[in-house]
Amino acid sequence: MAANEELEGITLRVYVTLVNENKPLGPRELARKANLSSPSVAYRHLQKLEELELVEKDCFGGYTVRQRQQVKGYFLVGSKLFPRLVLYSFFFIGILSIEILIAAARLLIGETLEYDFMMLIFVTSAAVALFLIEGVLSARSRQKNKKLAQ
Repeated sequence: MAANEELEGITLRVYVTLVNENKPLGPRELARKANLSSPSVAYRHLQKLEELELVEKDCFGGYTVRQRQQVKGYFLVGSKLFPRLVLYSFFFIGILSIEILIAAARLLIGETLEYDFMMLIFVTSAAVALFLIEGVLSARSRQKNKKLAQ
């Protein structure tokens, strides 16, 4: 079975925490950083990641990421994993900022805003709102699933 298919739920959270920390973590520290109920839960998921050859244990008992894996629903940017919806919303926030600057410049020189341009700002604002709302709902769903799994 592919590693990407195995990465879900708590195992995914453990993996993302290890990738984002980018330093060796023991089960106790990982349990605290990943908000797990106990170090034994962290240890069980670390073993699963070890079997998938995604992490390795050092001689001091710390676990590090051995192989960075592209994970469904996340972008690997440098050495960090970010949820896709967050990056999409930042992309549209950038576009919206440019549109607002253009609109402000037009208004400052005395031009009126055309209907098409106002609709463009509205559509971009809607895209920002949708991605942010979906991102928040997705995070809440993951937290709810996290509490149920513990």
